[in-house]
Amino acid sequence: MSLDRADHKFHGLVTVYGASVGDSGTISLHAKDLNIVSALVDGHEATFDYGENDELIISSDEISDGQHVIVIDFDGDITDGMHGIYPCYFNHDGQRKQLIATQFESHHAREAFPCIDEPEAKATFDVTLTTETGVEVLSNMPIARQSEQEGSLVTSFEQSPRMSTYLLAWVVGDMHSKSAKTKTGVDVNIWATSAQGPEQLDFALEYAVKSIEFFEDYFDVPYPLPKIDHVALPDFSSGAMENWGLITYREVLLLADPKRTGVSGKHAIATVVSHELAHQWFGNLVTMKWWNDLWLNESFADFVEHIAVDHIHPEWDTWLDFTLSRGIAALRRDAIDGVQSVKVEIHHPDEISTIFDAAIVYGKGARLMKMLRSYIGDDAFRKGIKQYFTKFAYQNTEGADLWQCLSEASDKDVGSFMNAWLLQPGYPVLKVEPGSISQEQFFIGNHAPSQRQWPILLSANPAGDLPEMLEEAKLDVTTSENQRFNTGDLGHFVTKYSPAHLDNLLSTIAEASAIDRLTLLNDQTLLVRGGYESSTTLVDVLPHYKAESNDTVWDIISMTVSELKKFVEDDEAAKQKLRDLSGSVALPTFKRLGIDPSADDSVTDTKLRSTALAMMLYSEDRSIIKDTVGRFSLETFADLPAETRPLIISAAVRYGDDPSLVDSLVDIYKTTSSAELREDIMSGLTSTRSPEAAASLLDYCMDSDVVRPQDVAPWFIYLLRNTHTRHIAWQWLRDNWDWIIKTYSGDKSFDEFPRYAASGLINDQQLQEYKDFFGPMSDDPSLRRTIAMGISEIEGRLELLSRDGDAVRDKLKS
Repeated sequence: MSLDRADHKFHGLVTVYGASVGDSGTISLHAKDLNIVSALVDGHEATFDYGENDELIISSDEISDGQHVIVIDFDGDITDGMHGIYPCYFNHDGQRKQLIATQFESHHAREAFPCIDEPEAKATFDVTLTTETGVEVLSNMPIARQSEQEGSLVTSFEQSPRMSTYLLAWVVGDMHSKSAKTKTGVDVNIWATSAQGPEQLDFALEYAVKSIEFFEDYFDVPYPLPKIDHVALPDFSSGAMENWGLITYREVLLLADPKRTGVSGKHAIATVVSHELAHQWFGNLVTMKWWNDLWLNESFADFVEHIAVDHIHPEWDTWLDFTLSRGIAALRRDAIDGVQSVKVEIHHPDEISTIFDAAIVYGKGARLMKMLRSYIGDDAFRKGIKQYFTKFAYQNTEGADLWQCLSEASDKDVGSFMNAWLLQPGYPVLKVEPGSISQEQFFIGNHAPSQRQWPILLSANPAGDLPEMLEEAKLDVTTSENQRFNTGDLGHFVTKYSPAHLDNLLSTIAEASAIDRLTLLNDQTLLVRGGYESSTTLVDVLPHYKAESNDTVWDIISMTVSELKKFVEDDEAAKQKLRDLSGSVALPTFKRLGIDPSADDSVTDTKLRSTALAMMLYSEDRSIIKDTVGRFSLETFADLPAETRPLIISAAVRYGDDPSLVDSLVDIYKTTSSAELREDIMSGLTSTRSPEAAASLLDYCMDSDVVRPQDVAPWFIYLLRNTHTRHIAWQWLRDNWDWIIKTYSGDKSFDEFPRYAASGLINDQQLQEYKDFFGPMSDDPSLRRTIAMGISEIEGRLELLSRDGDAVRDKLKS
């Protein structure tokens, strides 16, 4: 393939070797937005036509039952949509430059070359790229030959193993790297554009080596390729992509500035690197047959990434982060009627992008894998996985294949246990009463009647007379008020205790583990949303957590305060009381930690400081606001401590008195090469109380020279959730929907806009506007489920506000 970066064109010649079944005289491939110049079958000219769903139909009298060689000459355009072959822009030394990169998951390889673009159509690939000279050229395999020919650079790569088209990749451009080897001799390389300093590659390199070594040991199966490249791309729609041997990332999820990246940033990088490396086995070596089993890739990778991080950095308490980041998102979304199951059927190609629901296929699925490992034990889990990789290497599988391997390793019927969780949407609420336990499906908002049941691992402590598992709707059994259920957050359910039982657990909350303290509080926020408890319960529960010292538990404390904010938006007296509550809960911890870091801070205190400061800023303590704003300076804010930097920027924007600050920060945002600093500036700017400033910021979102398309969604989300700018953001989305279609249609991020809009709308008028605007789009397979769930989500929020609003406001005022 020849790549013309200057004119954004490419020209290719693909040779496909394969067998045709039957004597139809035709062979169908996939091709989308390509100009087909000619086609040959076994050396003879063939005709071609186009069918539905991106089919390229090759016709020839030569085609019969048996082996054939098809050669297709084609060309196409390199477009700015972040899929297929696309450019990544960056500035360096005053010049605008670009990489050429690829993103083929889920079905975008057909935009780069004619192929059978389905996971089960595995093949070996021999890739040759012709580019200009003076650039780095990467693909999945090591370079076999490279030479200059007639002023161009021709790079041929070693043949790949059997793999799916969506895992093929290449990156071309001005890059530099750092390298190391694992204990088994795998070459590990971290790449970035010339705009990034070499010191930013060190953390990822060290961690990637340790991670791949860990997985080789944990899986007891060698990494299958001779090298692994990790590339930071300036423009990238997803967080990262597991292309075999050539993983691509957003810059913020691979590069760590030693002076500016804090422990939270490093934790995020480590988690994503381990996730993508886990895919080199789960998904690449063994691949699902079809996208309905996407969980075979994502659920497992999302789970085992935390096993690796916990092994390499045990001081980070990553399982607490797992419960917070995966658990909360999964439990909230999985409670809305109409949500997809982890394994979901796909009936149209446009539906493929919609199944990448991070809360379900990633978050819920990972929680189910954690539950499964607890059920069968780590030894059997590892033994079964090794058998799975060994038996099905370079092949495609379905879920039943994995269950068979794990069943043989554990002597348990894994399929029967897991299918209820994978095939059914939603999850149960476990109701604990004196003398009985029972289950029913838990919902937030309106829902159809449900008789679904699940096999629930109770994980009770102390166990008493309880069985290991509840499989029926109700079981008469002795319970005690000192029992905690779902200890260790090993199950995917919420627990509703009787009032006396809950009071007893809260009175002894200090005796519980951090993960159980977190789970208990999160369960209360969910039970409130589901109508099992009044929202006033949260006001009573929060003071029990004043003495909390764990940063992750503090995150859920802060979220619980946020749960109450929606009740007081239009009641200044109640709002001030909620601010007072936030301040009273956070003040002891804030006094201990202060705003500035200490040399002897633990990892927990380093991360906890930002949560305590955020809660104190919400309390609008004038002295703390003044101290925080006083730490901001345009000249030096980039060097502020990473954990508190976005809060300090936010305070300066929200409470400062410099009318030119927004424009100054936008200018810095445009010019900095640091993705992490851009995120912090975005977080700060979207805290504005000025509708005029918000309107300007949203206008910038449509200017790719200011805000990259990959970064637009968080700008919109933060401004939508800001009570001062919500109406501006909601109107912007509707006014500029054509631009969103043009920019994101066909991308996995397209359905995020109606999803995030639903998360921020809060009154009857906005619900009707949502229905009026998105309702006519419900026939679009890529949006149908998201729109229906969005309506249910807003309706559930309005029902909660109507049911509990007066009581919460009265409770706060009293």
